[in-house]
Amino acid sequence: MNGDISEICARYQGRRREALLPLLWDVQMAQGSIGPAQVQQISHTLRIPEADIFGVIGFYTLFHAQPTGRRIIRVCADPACALADADSVLHELCARLHIAPGETTADGEFTIEHSLCLGLCDLAPAALLSARGEPDRAIPQANADSLLAGGASDYFTPAGDANSALLAGGLTSAPQSLADYGDYAALRKARAMTGDRVIAEIEASGLIGRGGAAFPTGLKWKFTRAASGAPKYIVCNADESEPGTFKDRVLMEHRPHLLLEGIALAAYAVGTDQAIIFIRGEYPHATQILQDAIAEAEAAGLLGGLTIEVRRGAGAYICGEETALFEAIEGKRGFPRMKPPYPTTFGLFGKPTAVNNVETLCAVPPIITRGADWFRSIGTAGSAGPKLVSVSGHVARPGVYEIAPGLSLRDFLEGQCGGVTGQLQAVLMGGAAGTFLRPGEIDVPLTFEDLREAGSTFGSGAIMVFNDTVDLRDMLLRLGRFFQHESCGKCFPCQLGTQRQVEILKRLDAPLPGDRERLRDIGMTMTEASICGLGHTAGMAVMSAMEKFPGLFEAE
Repeated sequence: MNGDISEICARYQGRRREALLPLLWDVQMAQGSIGPAQVQQISHTLRIPEADIFGVIGFYTLFHAQPTGRRIIRVCADPACALADADSVLHELCARLHIAPGETTADGEFTIEHSLCLGLCDLAPAALLSARGEPDRAIPQANADSLLAGGASDYFTPAGDANSALLAGGLTSAPQSLADYGDYAALRKARAMTGDRVIAEIEASGLIGRGGAAFPTGLKWKFTRAASGAPKYIVCNADESEPGTFKDRVLMEHRPHLLLEGIALAAYAVGTDQAIIFIRGEYPHATQILQDAIAEAEAAGLLGGLTIEVRRGAGAYICGEETALFEAIEGKRGFPRMKPPYPTTFGLFGKPTAVNNVETLCAVPPIITRGADWFRSIGTAGSAGPKLVSVSGHVARPGVYEIAPGLSLRDFLEGQCGGVTGQLQAVLMGGAAGTFLRPGEIDVPLTFEDLREAGSTFGSGAIMVFNDTVDLRDMLLRLGRFFQHESCGKCFPCQLGTQRQVEILKRLDAPLPGDRERLRDIGMTMTEASICGLGHTAGMAVMSAMEKFPGLFEAE
């Protein structure tokens, strides 16, 4: 390995800390890791202290400070992939290469790692393959033979039908081209309106955030537009990293121009010409598709003076929290900020910023084209408009589906999903930070308000289905390990709480007296005292399981 990165650094001359993540990616893609010599060169280029750079490298899972193999194979073993026997794939790789997870072969060819969720839950087991000097590739339905041979990265998540709005006409195996999508008719219509009028239409539609928080989109834009300070920013949160959630990946890979038009509409509404898409590092395919789509739209003159930059994350679930996302874009560790102030007044680079989820932005063009009344005619008063759900686990047809809220969970699973495979044991609603439903509770309508009333959550729309062959204790431990790994460590309730939660979950087969109470106390402390949403929800699935399946927490 040639340790000199002068040519790479030359491309970043004149830039500062905000260019750190892109520069680190360029170095790692070329060198395989980022060592002290490279850090020194980066420090001189961007005028950042070396200690800060080491801190960033150590914070993000996908960056390596130590030498790695020429090829890194990361195998996901979170719930959906575990159901597809991902553990066996990882163990076989290690056995054939005579190494343990996290180690590199003696010839320097392979490094094998356990990975957290890769967002291919419907195509489990999944892997991420990094080869020095080549773009990363996400590998579906992985096995040891294919991974050692280089992996086949072609995959397709079928979704949508003739009645779909976000997935209109169904998805093909290739991204929708600009020629097929059209010339951004919604944006042309909006430009004949004022920004305030566009916001009023979004408010009238009842669109709420599709990333889990369910905040009214029009209200967020109104606050950002009215805030003093310039420039303003639109940030698309595409850091979809929670186990069981993969709807945004499907939108980006198949409907990139729908997303870009939604971003352009948001920018017009709040009055800015600067937008950033922050996409999770484990989505290399979607990243390339978006970059190609931006170039296509710019060449056609559809974006006007709007600049849209794709910024790749590097493996940190916490960056799905909007203020931690700002920190990442600014070249720092992804620590969440205290609120207030809120992003609409003090966001990215301290300027007014509107942050929206991918699905939220994709809902905007059809609202402008068809009108707020059309959007409200779908779903319910509290859950207006079409909603995407990601379904994984024990169903005949896992994937992404567009539904009209109000459909019962039972009808959805038995209809679109083709039914449960085996005898249903539990459904985890809302992803890793969600809550469980028992078989007798699945007649609940899929709306934000009905699930809330039932003590459950819609969240981002993730639905994980487990039949009676699944050891729910093992699933809870995997979820606990996810949150333990992803806790940023900024606040003690979350940092220590996620560690203690895992310690107790490890001994569920032979719990100690008082473990149930300890888990409840830990969960409540994290919920009430953590700084951000990660800590607030890190114990939700465990506390829900204690209520719905109390036998799991008793000695056998």
